[in-house]
Amino acid sequence: MKALSDLQLFVRAAQSSSLSEAARTLDMSPATASAAIKRLEAELGAPLFVRSTRHLRLSPEGELFLDDCRAGLEILEQARDRLSAGHQTVCGTVSLSMPSDLGRNVVLPWLHEFQRRHPQILLRLQVSDRLTDIMRSAVDLALRYGDPPDSTLVSLAVCPDNRRVLCASPDYLARHGTPLSPRELVRHNCLCFMLSERIHDHWTFMRGAEIVEVDVRGRFQCDDGDAVRRLALAGEGVVYKSGLDVAADLRSGALVRLCPDWQTEAAPLNLICPGRRHLRPAMRLLHSFLVDRFSTVPVSG
Repeated sequence: MKALSDLQLFVRAAQSSSLSEAARTLDMSPATASAAIKRLEAELGAPLFVRSTRHLRLSPEGELFLDDCRAGLEILEQARDRLSAGHQTVCGTVSLSMPSDLGRNVVLPWLHEFQRRHPQILLRLQVSDRLTDIMRSAVDLALRYGDPPDSTLVSLAVCPDNRRVLCASPDYLARHGTPLSPRELVRHNCLCFMLSERIHDHWTFMRGAEIVEVDVRGRFQCDDGDAVRRLALAGEGVVYKSGLDVAADLRSGALVRLCPDWQTEAAPLNLICPGRRHLRPAMRLLHSFLVDRFSTVPVSG
């Protein structure tokens, strides 16, 4: 359906502000994509983009057309899904964004099994701790801790009971001692994670009605969650990580949980998408698969 692919290209290009990126996500050549946009503009009798050598932005006409185009695509995709509902084979492409540590060490091995079960589904993976603007990028789903800041996005629970875990390696504890209370963390080297230039150095703990908030310090600050965990494994300090990230390390003894009588911060894992009507069968299938897999991981806190 050429008309449908032209509309999909227009929406992708508007989201990413890049025709070449939109073409790549839809397996088109840049020349084919450019011709498709020109064809769509000719059919509508209006320019949809304002182009320069470096930038692509929507024209006033394009801004007006974008919302209607999205709504029309949703209706067409729902109709297509209903037509294919009786088919046993689910196919399509799903673009998934994942945090670095969780993506590399937990989710990626599972996705091998998912594709063996569903070989007609193509997965495009983005493994990074940089926050993806799902409305402006070519991403269908994003695994994220906590609720999305944008209330227009839909959040699908994947592991709602997950919490952060305070832990360190046996080697670090042998050299520096074991903190018995969160208040003692001010005397330890705490490994801090940075997200969107913000340093997460304010850690909160609860025990009954008592709440302790600690401003921690350390010799390492890193914007990659996998690197922070590896520093902890190497004995460089105390880490306050998602229980999902360190579950295997705790089971093996490579990391030791600290202050177990204190409750730690909630870190529910969700699958974020632009809207429930955007959920195609392949995306729903992936969500169900991830919920099932994460249910087997013990969460602490």
